[in-house]
Parts: sequence; C-alpha cells; structure tokens
Amino acid sequence: MDPTAAAAHSAGQHPTSLHASAAETLREWPAPNAGQDSMRHTYLAFLDAAPDACLRRSAPGHLTASTLLVDADLERVLLTLHPRVGRWIQLGGHCEPEDASIQAAALREATEESGMTGVALDPVPLELHTHPITCSLGVPTRHLDVRFLAVAPPGAQPVRSAESDDLRWWRVGELPDAAEHDTIARMIALARRR
Repeated sequence: MDPTAAAAHSAGQHPTSLHASAAETLREWPAPNAGQDSMRHTYLAFLDAAPDACLRRSAPGHLTASTLLVDADLERVLLTLHPRVGRWIQLGGHCEPEDASIQAAALREATEESGMTGVALDPVPLELHTHPITCSLGVPTRHLDVRFLAVAPPGAQPVRSAESDDLRWWRVGELPDAAEHDTIARMIALARRR
C-alpha cells in the first residue's frame, strides 16, 4: 500500500483507501489478454478522473466488486438469482465507504450473499466487466465490475440473503438456462488457468 493510502487507512478514511486500493490493484494486475488490458487502462483513467469512482453515489458509473465462488475442486459454482437482473449470476455488488479495499468489498459481498464464513478470496482480480444497469441509484448508470475468484470452505452450506431471489450450487457443466452462460464459462476458464 502506498504511503498516502496507508495514512488514509489509519485515519479511518476508508473511501480514500478503497479508491487507492482499486487503483493500485489495477495498476499491478497482469491482465489475461489485450482486451482486458485495455479495459484495465479505462478503469484506471476513470479512477483518476472520479474521486468517488468506487461509491454508488457516482452517477456516471462506479466500480463494483464481485466474486466467482467455487468449491475446492472447481466443479461447482455458487450463483445467485439476482432480483434486479433476473438471471443467475456470480455474487457481488456495490463497494461501501467502510470497505478498506476493493478485495475487502468483494469478500464482504461474497460472505453476505453466500451466508458463509471462511471464504478464501484470491486477491488478484480474475477479470473486469462493464455493463449498463439501473441500480439502487434509480437512474441508468454503469457498473465497472472488478471480479475475483474465491473458494468456499469445505462443507459450508449457503444461506440465501434478502438480496437474492434464490441461491444455489450448480455443477459447472450444468448451469440453468437463466444463467449468464458466457460470463460464467469465461470466468471458470480463467479460474482453471490459475
């Protein structure tokens, strides 16, 4: 962590440390391909231009944090039936001002939405994805999603939160029709390369 981010973190100014951690994480991220590297530079430019880039109050768009939560054998993936999106997707959501880092936001979301403790998050992003959405701001915006990989603890049972219409383990090769197949398949392929 750079000295500015460390000072902000120790002073309790988490939005600053969250912003700094997102920028540092993306500066250091070895993108898996040229398209992802181009998106990485776009995210960095957005972070440079928008002090609130990690917070939902940034109406033009904001970074979000999501997690592909898998079992230890990478045979099953835990997906949520998202009430706003209407599809089975990975866990995740908005960063909060109290999140100390982009990784902390991803882990918090994965823990809250899965109902599991002891989730092991890989701190290196898996991929980036930008999508238009009307989120809790109530106006059209963009989510600049930083996606991570996490492994569930052995034997942990998911517990659906109020943020989900349903929550289930799915075998990687047997996803439901309403799943975001391309997105999940791409993330699984990236996870297997690790």
